[in-house]
Amino acid sequence: MKRHIMIIGPISSGKSTVANWLNGTNRPLKKTQDVIYGSNTIDVPAAYLENDWMYRYLFSISQTAGKLVCIADGKQEINVYPPNFVKAFNCPSIGLIKTPATEKEVQKASEYLIAAGINEWYVFDVEDERLAEMRKNGLQN
Repeated sequence: MKRHIMIIGPISSGKSTVANWLNGTNRPLKKTQDVIYGSNTIDVPAAYLENDWMYRYLFSISQTAGKLVCIADGKQEINVYPPNFVKAFNCPSIGLIKTPATEKEVQKASEYLIAAGINEWYVFDVEDERLAEMRKNGLQN
């Protein structure tokens, strides 16, 4: 069974952009309330994360995920990730920080990810060699 990369994050954090990049596609960017399965990704609407009564759906969807990618945006005043949130998932997790961002916004976003229980994160830049390696080998690890 193919394992997908599940992408979650707050509204307008760049989930679909990351999904398009990882899938090598150019799907139109639009707000949707549907989970979108790509060739390598599961793009989850922000509502699933921003409403705690929908967490059970996140956990259910994650059963087909090999990795969890949590996107953080330092421009947001409220952290949408509960403390140690990623510990509830059965797959490894990494964080991505939305750009462009100031140094202060990157710091705030990294604090959001640390609070969620994420130990490894990157500032998303399609030219970043580490992210290119994740794209290349993301489903193999």
